[in-house]
Amino acid sequence: MWQFGQSAESNNPAAFNTSVSTFTNASTLSQALTPHKTTRTVKPQYHAPWKLVRVISGHPGRVRSVAVEPGNKWFATGAGDRVIKIWNLASGELRLSLTGHISTLRGLAVSSRHPYLFSCGEDKMIKCWDLEANKVIRHYHGHLSGVYALSLHPTLDVLVTSGHHVLSGHTATVADVKCQDSDPQVITGSMDSTVRLWDLAADKTMVTPTHHKKSVRALAIHPTEYSFASGSAGGNNIKKWKYPEGAFVFNFGGYNVIINTLSVNSEGVFFSGADNGSMTFWDYAGAPGSLEAEAGIFCSIFDMTGTRLITGGADKTVKVYAEQTS
Repeated sequence: MWQFGQSAESNNPAAFNTSVSTFTNASTLSQALTPHKTTRTVKPQYHAPWKLVRVISGHPGRVRSVAVEPGNKWFATGAGDRVIKIWNLASGELRLSLTGHISTLRGLAVSSRHPYLFSCGEDKMIKCWDLEANKVIRHYHGHLSGVYALSLHPTLDVLVTSGHHVLSGHTATVADVKCQDSDPQVITGSMDSTVRLWDLAADKTMVTPTHHKKSVRALAIHPTEYSFASGSAGGNNIKKWKYPEGAFVFNFGGYNVIINTLSVNSEGVFFSGADNGSMTFWDYAGAPGSLEAEAGIFCSIFDMTGTRLITGGADKTVKVYAEQTS
C-alpha cells in the first residue's frame, strides 16, 4: 500500500488489481476496516421529469471525468485536452484550470477530509493536487499503463485506483472502482465481464458476480440503500446487486446499448448514460424514463443535494440537468 505521507516516488500497488494509498500504517488500517450497514429497502416512487438546464463549453477535448466537491459549491471536470477545469456549480462559470497531465484525464475525486483533489489519466499518472496552493504536491507510481478510474474511501485516508495492468483477480482492464465505508469496501467492474467485491483489509476478493456477458464499464453505489448497480454492453446490461454477499436483485430491462456511466441519488433517481448518446432516468426500483442526447456520454455525477446531475461527453461539453418542479 502507498502511504500518503511517503515520498512521491512510492511504488507498491496492492495485490487485488487496484492500487491503494493510505495515510495510516497497515495495523491502524486493519483496525479501522470494521464498519457495517443495516440493510434497508427503497419502495418504488414517482419522480418528476428531469430537464437540461445548462450547457457548459470550455474543453477542446472529450469530457471523460467529473467530481463534485463536498461543500457543493464547485465541481471539476477532466477531458481529452489533458486539463482539469474547476467550475462554479451555481453559475457554471470557470474558476480555474489545472495542467500537468500529458494524456486524457480519466478520473477525478475530491477529498472530504483534506483540501485535496486527486486525478488519474491515460498517461499512467496519479496526482494529488493541493487546492489551497493549486498545485501538485504528490505523484503515485505503480501502474504500467493508463489509469482509468479512482475512488476515495469516505471515512479513511485511502485512495483506490484501477487500470489495465493486472496483478491478480481481474483478467482484463478494470474500468471502474468504487469505495464505501462498509463491507465490501471496494467494488470493481472489469472488461473481463465480472464485478468483484473486495475485502480491503485482507486484499482479496470476497465475491465475484458473473452475470454480465460483456465488459463492465460503470458502477454506482446507492447513498442510503445497501446495494449497488453495474452497467455493461449488450442486453440486460444494467444490474442491481445487494450487499454484502453480492446477490443479484434484477436487471433494468430493455436497454441494449454500451453503458459508460451510472449515477444514483438518495431519492432513488438512477441515471444511465450510453456510448450512443442515449440517457435514461430510472426509478432505482426499475421504472425508466428517457431523454435524448446527441453524442456519447462518458461520465456523470449527482451534486451533494441530489437535485442536479452533471454529465460529460463526446461533444466536449458539460451538461447540467435538474428535476422539474412544476
